[in-house]
Amino acid sequence: MPVDAPPPRIRSDDPASFAASVLRDRHPAIVARVLADLPLPAAARDGLAGLLQDPTVTPLPRDAHDHEDWDRWGEPYFGQSMFEVPFLWAENYFYRRLLHATGYHEPGPWRGIDPFGPQKAADLPGEDELRAVQESGDALLHLPEDEQASALVAAALWGNRADLGFQLAHGLAQAQADLVADDTELLWKRLAGGGTVCVVADNAGRELLPDLVLIDFLLRAGRVRRVELHVKPAPYFVSDALTADVLAELRRFPADSAIGRRLWAALRAGTLELVTDPFYCAPLEFAQLPAGLAARFGAATLTILKGDLNYRRLVGDRSWAPETSFADVTGYFPGPVAALRTVKSDVVVGLAAGVEERLPASWRTSGAFAMVQVRG
Repeated sequence: MPVDAPPPRIRSDDPASFAASVLRDRHPAIVARVLADLPLPAAARDGLAGLLQDPTVTPLPRDAHDHEDWDRWGEPYFGQSMFEVPFLWAENYFYRRLLHATGYHEPGPWRGIDPFGPQKAADLPGEDELRAVQESGDALLHLPEDEQASALVAAALWGNRADLGFQLAHGLAQAQADLVADDTELLWKRLAGGGTVCVVADNAGRELLPDLVLIDFLLRAGRVRRVELHVKPAPYFVSDALTADVLAELRRFPADSAIGRRLWAALRAGTLELVTDPFYCAPLEFAQLPAGLAARFGAATLTILKGDLNYRRLVGDRSWAPETSFADVTGYFPGPVAALRTVKSDVVVGLAAGVEERLPASWRTSGAFAMVQVRG
């Protein structure tokens, strides 16, 4: 399908669709978990209940710090059901309303309290796991650098599915077999010339751990001079990484962990920089980047976007034909860009002809397949 005539945006008005199941089934489960994890006051509980009872898109309260932005973004959709508006927009709206209900941005005792904090804490790797990572990382040093690189990209790509002890001698072949698009070779060509690499994070917890180890490798091996790790400015999509989540993970490394010490030192020295922007919690796609982020990405040797949500924001949350060119769809992006994504939603571009016909019917939402795609 031509990029200059893009297909419709995905919506949730088909009850049998994956998008509808997220709003209908996943969102109530998320609210129930927040209510179970936190002793929220009655007003917060009522606000969360109301969010589920009435799916109508309405303006944020006038005292919300960002109500003017949401007035502008929501103006085409006010009065409609979340099931009737673009799916990506509806998801973002749900999480913004959830943060308002729990008082995250509002003055008071619950200001700044991550409603997903208990879930994230439960997913932090333990000391034994981190020691295994260090030991396996040390073992990787004896492999050729290209084998180290392949193993670390596989771990960063698969997240929770990857063996976080990096026992990849047994799992790497299967991980590669489940790649439906694989530009890994081009990825490493882009990561051979120094400069600055932007890594736009996805999840915290165990999925963040291989990202941090990959960043350590890039700096230690001299593949890059600097890394910017971009994180969310507020809790979003349950497990998305914040600055606090990165620091919590680094603090869990044992005191004698060389990886932990190097990453901490890199943050102090500025060769690893944490970056955030309000854009990351806006119902927008990367085609609508603010000038500041566009300048950062334009100046970078490569921007690596992790995860399914960032992929949807990169290519557009639309019903693309799967053979649509990834390079064409992402041609607007201000610099070279790579997507490392475990496929967990309907949006797909860049497949070779005939690939989808060989995959199971549920492959787009099963989390069993992945993509490494590069433009630049």
